Amino acid sequence: MQNRKMGKTVLSNRIMYRASWLSAASGLALLAAPTVALAGEEAPAADTAIHRSAALDEIVVTAQRRAENSQKVAVAIQTVTGEAIEKAGYTDVTDLQYLTPGVQYDPTQGAAFQIRGVGTTSFDFSNAKSVNVVVDDVVMDGQRANGLIGMVDIATVDVLMGPQGTLFGKNSTSGVISVTTTKPKLGITSVRGSASYGEHDERILNATVNLPLGEYAALRISGFDQAQDGFGRNVTLNKTVGDKHEYGGRAKLYVEPNDGFNITVSGDYAYHWDSSVRTPVSGQSEAVTKMLNELGVFPGPKSADTADGMFGEITTEEWGSSIRMALKLGDHELRSISAYRHTRYDNSTPASLLPLDKYAFIAYNLGQLETDKVSQEVHLASDADKPVSYILGAFYNRLKARQVQYQWGTMGASPIFVNGTPVSALITTTGAIGEAGNASQFDAVNESIAAFGQIQFKLNDQFSVSVGGRYTHDNNSQGLTYIYVDPKPITGFTPTFIATAAPPVYRSGRVKGNNFSYRIAPEYQITPNAMLYASFSTGYKPAGIAFVGNKYAPYEDETVEAWEIGLKSEWFGRRLRFNIDVFRSDFKDFQATILTNIPDGVGGTILASAIGNAGGLRTQGVEASIAVKPTPSLSVSVAGTYTDAKFTDYKYNATTDYTDTQLPNSPKWSATAAVDYEHPVSSSLKIKAHADYAWRDKYWTVVGQPSWSYVPSYGLANARISIVTADDRLEFGAYARNLFDTYFSTGWQQYGALGLLHYTSPNARRTAGVFANFNF
Repeated sequence: MQNRKMGKTVLSNRIMYRASWLSAASGLALLAAPTVALAGEEAPAADTAIHRSAALDEIVVTAQRRAENSQKVAVAIQTVTGEAIEKAGYTDVTDLQYLTPGVQYDPTQGAAFQIRGVGTTSFDFSNAKSVNVVVDDVVMDGQRANGLIGMVDIATVDVLMGPQGTLFGKNSTSGVISVTTTKPKLGITSVRGSASYGEHDERILNATVNLPLGEYAALRISGFDQAQDGFGRNVTLNKTVGDKHEYGGRAKLYVEPNDGFNITVSGDYAYHWDSSVRTPVSGQSEAVTKMLNELGVFPGPKSADTADGMFGEITTEEWGSSIRMALKLGDHELRSISAYRHTRYDNSTPASLLPLDKYAFIAYNLGQLETDKVSQEVHLASDADKPVSYILGAFYNRLKARQVQYQWGTMGASPIFVNGTPVSALITTTGAIGEAGNASQFDAVNESIAAFGQIQFKLNDQFSVSVGGRYTHDNNSQGLTYIYVDPKPITGFTPTFIATAAPPVYRSGRVKGNNFSYRIAPEYQITPNAMLYASFSTGYKPAGIAFVGNKYAPYEDETVEAWEIGLKSEWFGRRLRFNIDVFRSDFKDFQATILTNIPDGVGGTILASAIGNAGGLRTQGVEASIAVKPTPSLSVSVAGTYTDAKFTDYKYNATTDYTDTQLPNSPKWSATAAVDYEHPVSSSLKIKAHADYAWRDKYWTVVGQPSWSYVPSYGLANARISIVTADDRLEFGAYARNLFDTYFSTGWQQYGALGLLHYTSPNARRTAGVFANFNF
């Protein structure tokens, strides 16, 4: 008897030392050696018989809301199993970019994923994401949040390439990252956990318990705690820059009173804190550079040091619950997913670079964002084995966000403190001339209602056609007000405030939109193990308000038309798997970021990001993967993507034209490779070895700015080796992530008089350590 997902609400208090920062990146153990990916079901536990199989493991996905062999689904999908993630040693959902070619993550501009070069490259509270993360059928659409902190107890991750909307609750113009966590098991008591310790005081622990509750119910609880020291320093405050600490947990209660009905109640909580802040690279004034050097900070493309008098940090909290019910009605199944989620995001990112008695720019820069989201989704699915099968669905989603933002400083005109005495006035870029407030408060509500469905006609044993459609109504509103925040608890004194700009003419706005999008996908089964397919689909993102940066300038909705042709095949008794697809997507009125000058309060200007529509965008390319298992002990996988993504029409004004420029965070080439070896060394022990490599071509992180936001091509190699008992209950080993100590930067920013700044990833250095796993 099988069960479904998710359990009860959990807050986690540091659960035991987790193992396996393993040796990073099962680089695409992805399409090659994933451990039976029942997306929607847990991949089988490490099992000697499975791992000794002469054939590659079958990949089962729920891309069409049914458990199906990925090789039979007419969609380009990259699947990463929980076992592959564990082998890679990655612990954050954002690290999926190193496991799946063609996927990037932009830590700036709203913090969002990109697929095939395209994603959310702008930030506004009414702006929807181009790539949605869906965890256990719940869309994680909170601003500045990905819905998943920590990758503990994951069954599979399916990356669906291209527009999605005829089968998913939320419309996505570029793709969906669908995460399935492991579901409770009826009648089984099990405990598993891991712990690892490595360089830079990296400590990771997790544990999962599965408990049967009588014959018809089970409870599954998992928790994690992971932390690592940074590798930059704030020399003024004598603190490390780049530290990270995360912890959380998840619980699921599954009840199946009979074969025709089941219910899963789940809850999760996660906490994230880091001190990863922007640090100086170049372009600082001679006076600022001299003071930095005197304090031991030497700006450069590989420096992560600062002397800022204020400490930068980011804190995120996410929690939520859901109820998932499934009821069989003859040869149909009715499913319901009800969800609530809350996120809190506190962002303290000062920008002065030096002690406040020497120099100051924006010394106090804080944002406090809270979101609340409710959603309801229902599906009615027919028997998939019939000549005509279908899925019908309805979706409601309401996301409410409130952010208070304040930016106070002297913009370089003077230090904050002179001989210990504070200045009398601070400039506020978040106030307005003639207003009493010194902070901006944004209130936004994004509401979406949709009906969708897909029907498949099996015309004969070889040929079938799927046709899907979606009707969406969106209602987005946003308001901007100015409020007064008591500065004394923040600054230690009470200055007067000088605003830099007039308030907007309008204080609130609302946009509504309706759209019908569709998909047509014929498929032809050439042989039992080879399928040729094609698809044409359209997608849509709603219009928005754009108070952030723009001070009210509504932008239009975004649409896309996408073509895809692919081949999925397996050969030699499933010892070799080869998949390839060719794609092209044409976007109209793409919602993009533009750099524009705004007053800096002292007679000059500062570059700021604003959102608008690029008339046209095109992305096209090829995706291919090969997986081979030459012996029962050895499996190898290689995957690569070529993506040509550029603006075909992006003229912002008479002097700014980005037409024919490459999209930011969009390398043309990316590839991954992974090798896994497992072999007995005695009757009671076996050896496991894993290595992977992820490579991406050069790219830049800011639209139209390849000169100063350039990221050279780089590759990350990872390895781990372990000794395992024959029954897979105990494992001990060593790992190395970023084996060759390859440095890279994740984001660049021109920040007025402060010059060029950048962010540094924790993955941009070698980390080696040891781990232990247990499974009973």
